[in-house]
Amino acid sequence: MKTLVIAEKPDMGRTIAAVIEPKGKNNRTYIEGEQYIITWAIGHLVGLAEPDLYDDKYKKWNFGDLPIIPDQFKIIANPKTKDQLKVIGELAKRCDHVVNACDAGREGQYIFALIQQYLKLFQPVQRLWISDLTAETIRSGFASLRNGVDFENLSLAARSRSEADWLIGMNASRAFTTKHRNLLSVGRVQTPVLALIYDRQKEIEAFDSLTFYDCIADFAQANSNYQGTWQGERITSKEQAEALAAKVKGQPAAISSYDVKETKEYPYKLYDLTLLQRDANAKFGFSAKKTLDIAQALYEKHKVISYPRTNSNYVTEQNIEPMHKTLHMLKSTNYKEYVEGATPSIVHINNKSICNPSKVEDHHAILPTLKRPGTLAPDEQKIYDLVVRRFLTQFYPPAEYKQHTLMTEVEGETFKTNVKELLFIGWKAVVGDDPKGKSAKAKSKGNANKEGEDDESEEVSLDPFAVDPNAATQCTDANMKEKNTQPPKSYTEGTLLKAMESAGKQIENEEVRDAMKDAGLGTPATRAATIERLKHVGYITMQGKRITVTQKGRTAIELIRHAGVDLLTSPEMTGQWERRLNQISKGEASNDRFMENVKKFTMFIIDKVRTQRPAAKEAFGDTEDSNAKGKGNAKSRAKKPTSSTSASPSGSTRSSSAPLTLEPIGPCPRKGCGGSIIMGRKGYGCNHFKEGCKFVIWKTSLGKTLTDAMIKSLIEKGSTQVLSFKQEDGTTQKARIVLYNPETGELQIEQT
Repeated sequence: MKTLVIAEKPDMGRTIAAVIEPKGKNNRTYIEGEQYIITWAIGHLVGLAEPDLYDDKYKKWNFGDLPIIPDQFKIIANPKTKDQLKVIGELAKRCDHVVNACDAGREGQYIFALIQQYLKLFQPVQRLWISDLTAETIRSGFASLRNGVDFENLSLAARSRSEADWLIGMNASRAFTTKHRNLLSVGRVQTPVLALIYDRQKEIEAFDSLTFYDCIADFAQANSNYQGTWQGERITSKEQAEALAAKVKGQPAAISSYDVKETKEYPYKLYDLTLLQRDANAKFGFSAKKTLDIAQALYEKHKVISYPRTNSNYVTEQNIEPMHKTLHMLKSTNYKEYVEGATPSIVHINNKSICNPSKVEDHHAILPTLKRPGTLAPDEQKIYDLVVRRFLTQFYPPAEYKQHTLMTEVEGETFKTNVKELLFIGWKAVVGDDPKGKSAKAKSKGNANKEGEDDESEEVSLDPFAVDPNAATQCTDANMKEKNTQPPKSYTEGTLLKAMESAGKQIENEEVRDAMKDAGLGTPATRAATIERLKHVGYITMQGKRITVTQKGRTAIELIRHAGVDLLTSPEMTGQWERRLNQISKGEASNDRFMENVKKFTMFIIDKVRTQRPAAKEAFGDTEDSNAKGKGNAKSRAKKPTSSTSASPSGSTRSSSAPLTLEPIGPCPRKGCGGSIIMGRKGYGCNHFKEGCKFVIWKTSLGKTLTDAMIKSLIEKGSTQVLSFKQEDGTTQKARIVLYNPETGELQIEQT
């Protein structure tokens, strides 16, 4: 009998067949050769059954039927791909061995395990575990197939993850939806991610910007000129800053200290998926999903990069020789110039910044393969270029700098100067980082700019820099520079991925980042889908690169926290769950104990939501628009809950309970109204709109995007704080926004 090979997708199956059965017959849904029959799944052919397949009563969403905790989870074939599943079942009858050739990762393992369970495959299983789809790697993989039993713990972890998500998602979503009569999606991973975005946005809205002043002085020696920044307590008075500048201008100065040290900047680590997604978002504005889709195409279709869904930035000893071969291959491509400038001897098995087997679990870092790229689409070329350039930098020495730090005294005042003198460009010649002037910014070792940094530049000099600490020095000029304290930055998909990876903790240290990789929110393979899910259910929107929370998203987080189930929004809690799943995959933790804890938490959620008061309809903003994003049947259930929806713990209805209205901004300024201002989808309006109140302030007004803090100031004080407005000629003007008409919400600009 023959051996059945089951790949995850058709393209992968055909690629494998071309190597192991090049003369095999193509039968559309499978390829048959002398030894192997190669067929494929089309993603998930089998999944967990919906609740109504356990009991018809679950077709209607009733709070009284919760929690739903199956004794044993049922699985069901995907109706869209059931024909392919049938093909696999028929082929299996003709084979006495099976090779699992699905993606070498947790989800690929789960796809195969569900097929095996559904079709009751009895044959012994071997595992193909490879990191790219080149012919050489496939041949090598089939020559060293692993025993399927070795991957049972990985299957258990995948199954536990799926069943835990089902329990939390099905129960919490039904509980909050039926209680509050609005379709609310709740999930083990998506809800903590939404909480991260919500908390950041609340920080930004609560931020009160402060105007302050710097004093910048120009200094001159006989053979040198430089600038310094005044050191002292922050100056908040313009007059004081101007007086300081006048005090030191034209006065003799002296260098009180001068420190010089040489520093090196080593290449950034090789890409894992998250770093690649972050860079692509920062450089090209690509969403996480778009980058993942492109990387997957470069891996599956073009076969020019290795397996992209990896969480490692390192390689093993076995990768060193192929890396050198790939470097040689790139010499005949557009990267010839960089290959010729490379130093191959830098990449070797003892270079632990590159080769560190202890930090490679399932897959090594993303690498270009030996295959020369053919014609790539423009966006594919951009991602391939990132991977290749990051790869090439590993063959280059570090960039070298001389760091100059000066303290200059003038009229009893101290000014500090930092100059970074470039000595040797090293690996930065490959990535195109501009080392000139003020364009170079401080970066974290992994990647793009540190999240939340002020984007302040450090001056980098290409010319030799030197001063004589004993020479006569003159302060030739001094000027006051107005600045404003900046709020935390809104999340982009790139910075959100970074936060997900570290379960919301601000981590810059590379070693700590590595340690957190198994305790983040989701996995590299699932994070993009989580962000897309939040968009789909109407919880977040994109404003350019910035992610903002909708009114529905705000309300969802506030309801969950008010219910007393804060753990549902806790990144740290979900990160610990992910760590436990990782331990299960290694045989270091019990999946039974993990699932018992998930079931207890599910029951805890239901008990807490049961006693919560229903939210007011207007708390969700545009409810019709929000509901339209969900399934139609769930929408109708959410709008027409049964009496059990608002049942009290004793079983009696709570129809007399007042609806829960969430966090009004403040009282409506309209005289005699008595309503409260709440945020809707496009603006801030009065919750007495049904009684005829027409007060509304649009979120985008007079060229500014208004925050909760600004609205609160407008309705309580009649104006915002002083803001900066850019004029057509490029100048900046200081002014306030004032509430011109309290009856309607009309605004005007008042110059200061």
